[in-house]
Amino acid sequence: MSANGQDSSHEEAHTGPIKTPKQLLLASLYAFVAPVFIIIGLVYFVTSGPRPQSDPDAFERGVATRIQKVGSVEIRDANRPLKSGEEVYKVQCAACHAAGVAGAPKFQDAAAWGPRIATGFDALLNSALKGKNAMGPQGGGDFSDIEIGRAVVYLANAGGGKFEEPKAPAAPAADSAAAPASAPAK
Repeated sequence: MSANGQDSSHEEAHTGPIKTPKQLLLASLYAFVAPVFIIIGLVYFVTSGPRPQSDPDAFERGVATRIQKVGSVEIRDANRPLKSGEEVYKVQCAACHAAGVAGAPKFQDAAAWGPRIATGFDALLNSALKGKNAMGPQGGGDFSDIEIGRAVVYLANAGGGKFEEPKAPAAPAADSAAAPASAPAK
């Protein structure tokens, strides 16, 4: 036992693995330098991989792709003749209604069309223009609303309906614009 009453084994329990100043200097050096070299090695490893072939136009194509237009404007001839219901059906509707895809009532299936016809033409046209169940909206597509209405009439009448085909809107009268204004009364 020591003079102050403490055991010498107790002092050895509080010492660490670094016992000399040289060991302290080397531990400090490795603690700061080794991570720097590890980071440099990792950066070299990541950046030394195979690189794609450099294409002089790749930058321009990339920029053009990122800034491309979101929408587009399509100009159509407003005076083109309107398509008949049968033509619109063959182009737009037959894909689903000919085979009854996704619950679509088949062409000339009176049992499937009966409850739909009972709702009336306006309800059928609304469903066709805005979409219903698996059928997407047809309004604003390749055909005008009148042409879609004609296709609805064609489909419904083939299934037992008795709807009248919608007519094209009357063109504004050119005579009323050309008529001279009446003279003001004195």
